[in-house]
Amino acid sequence: MVPSFTFRPPLPSDVESLAVLHVRCWREAYGHLLPEEFFTEERLESRRRLWAMLTAPPSEAPQPGQTIRVAEAAGEVVGFAGGGAPLDPEEASLGQNLSMLYLRQDFHGSGAGQALFDAVLPSGPAFLWVAQDNPRAQAFYRRNGFVLDGVEDVLEDFGGITEARMVRR
Repeated sequence: MVPSFTFRPPLPSDVESLAVLHVRCWREAYGHLLPEEFFTEERLESRRRLWAMLTAPPSEAPQPGQTIRVAEAAGEVVGFAGGGAPLDPEEASLGQNLSMLYLRQDFHGSGAGQALFDAVLPSGPAFLWVAQDNPRAQAFYRRNGFVLDGVEDVLEDFGGITEARMVRR
């Protein structure tokens, strides 16, 4: 049975569940790339701060032009996505930016990831960064018209994971 989902903007009351979900999704997506010591209380606290900032009233929002949506199933937040204007002016020529898309592993293949993607990223030129060693995510983005453009970046503060940029023209 396919679960029923609700999609909505995140609320301040979601901060804790989103922070916990964010770290859980990191563990599910990158656990084979990162040591267990990566998943500390400090990481969880950094996600709490991020989500407190992202759920602040619009007048206090640090990232104008961003759309963020969460997916709920049975009253529980199970995924989230964010996209919009690029945060780095040097990437503005690439179009809109998918800044994040995470869905609990037990909901992969449910359609929720595609619905979140569609809710935050309009059609047209866009780009995103994805872990180089994340073939499932890369396949999802290819189905949505993205291709690797050869640009990579090593995230030293994220366990040295190499990210690859994907673009859609």
